[in-house]
Amino acid sequence: MFPSVSLAQEVGLAVLFLAALAWVAGSGRMLWGARLHHPEPAAAPDGLAALPAQRVAAGHPMETVELTAAEEEAFAGLVRSIALR
Repeated sequence: MFPSVSLAQEVGLAVLFLAALAWVAGSGRMLWGARLHHPEPAAAPDGLAALPAQRVAAGHPMETVELTAAEEEAFAGLVRSIALR
């Protein structure tokens, strides 16, 4: 092929080229198959999967805090401002 390249280098280049071609073909086939496959949506869970389920209200005393009316109003305002974003 090239006069300055040894036979081992030519074979290595051919093997590398074939491996890259096989990888591109496999990736393309995988992506094409994923594009055409549309699974049925599962039933929506009761809550978000990333968040743990809420424990009962009568939990550990360290997990409950009594809020004053002003604190409750401030928290409600905070929640309203987050919901608008």
